[in-house]
Amino acid sequence: MIRPTLRAVALFAAGVPIALLAVLIDERLWPIGLTFFGAAVLLTGADAILTPSLRAFQRAVHLPNTLYIGDMDAMTVDLALPSGRFGARFEAKCDVGELLAPPPDRRAAIAPGQAVRIEFPLLPRRRGQARIERLWLRWRGPLGLVLKSHVEALEKALPAVPNIRAVRTAAAHFFSPDAMFGIKVQNQQGGGSEFDALRAYMAGLDHRAIDWKHSARHRSLVCKEFRTERNHQIILALDTGYLMSEPMGGIPKLDHAINAGLLLAFLSLKGGDQVGLFAFDSAVRHFSAANGGTHHFARLQRLSSDLAYRHEETNFTLGLTNLLGRLNRRSLVILMTDFVDTITAELMVENLTRLAARHLVVCVTLQDPHLFATVEAAPDTVDDVARSVVADGFIRERAVVFERLRRLGVHCLDVPAERIGMELLNRYLVIKQRELI
Repeated sequence: MIRPTLRAVALFAAGVPIALLAVLIDERLWPIGLTFFGAAVLLTGADAILTPSLRAFQRAVHLPNTLYIGDMDAMTVDLALPSGRFGARFEAKCDVGELLAPPPDRRAAIAPGQAVRIEFPLLPRRRGQARIERLWLRWRGPLGLVLKSHVEALEKALPAVPNIRAVRTAAAHFFSPDAMFGIKVQNQQGGGSEFDALRAYMAGLDHRAIDWKHSARHRSLVCKEFRTERNHQIILALDTGYLMSEPMGGIPKLDHAINAGLLLAFLSLKGGDQVGLFAFDSAVRHFSAANGGTHHFARLQRLSSDLAYRHEETNFTLGLTNLLGRLNRRSLVILMTDFVDTITAELMVENLTRLAARHLVVCVTLQDPHLFATVEAAPDTVDDVARSVVADGFIRERAVVFERLRRLGVHCLDVPAERIGMELLNRYLVIKQRELI
């Protein structure tokens, strides 16, 4: 498709006052205007001929296989102009579906015999099938009077899944700085209650760990070495109600919770624990019994990817009672949920009381940065003061709920979205170290 640019329109528009001025000066000068318009037509035609056609370019579109929530990938377009005498200036645009944030337009210049790469950032907003619909290309000729365009229908669907890329990266850093040389076993020795081995006593070791019976048999002091107990049962309880579907930092709260849960699940499975998944809102949506082994992580990833965004109110009585009836041994239950005030949290507190009587519960919520920003912002109007007072009231009521839960023995985490994974992992390690499960 070929069309004139604004420069070409301005060139033709400039010929109108020139022709009128020539006629006003002398009627016999009318050929000046005709000559000007003829020259403009010739220049535009020459620019159209000198502008490289679509067939003169070599192009290739590269798409990632998978998109990860909270992480950015890129679609790359490689353009090359193998031959010719004139280059071109490109403008590129990509149309995407509603699951992706619209990528910005790109500009590039290409000369004969050169190649350029154009990148479009792809940032998924939600899980699902993200669509790449069309690629728009426009380029100008050497004079900038003609604009050629091409629309390429891509119609590609890319799966947007929980961010296991961050899980793998964090796991590699956590387990061993020597990962490139092989797997380094970490038994967390010395502070647990599970017997691991006997070793020769050395100065500085706790004398209470000396095994006198074996010391008499070996005729030298030996002491017991312990490690942290493993094979615990961990349940990731995910609230999929409407409050968890609200976006925070560009992606829904539910996806922040899933990413943090998968990070904890991977490290727990590597450490010898068993991990299960429970999802509920107005009804129980899924339950997967706790299993061990790192091969179980792929199943957890698949199940969490299939969790739908629900626009229904969460029924804590139904969900937590159902979970309590399914657990036949003491477990670490990590509830990832959200609430607004003490009224909406009343049923949650009541049911967590029964759950915490038999199991160790960690309640994880996300801080809303807008609430704190509203409270801390300097007010300019009466409406700003009112909003600040309301926001401060919500913060105080959330603090009251957390205090009630702590008195019941529930561990509470109310952290920003960008820190939820590490904070949850640190709390899990503290619980393991203290052997609270």
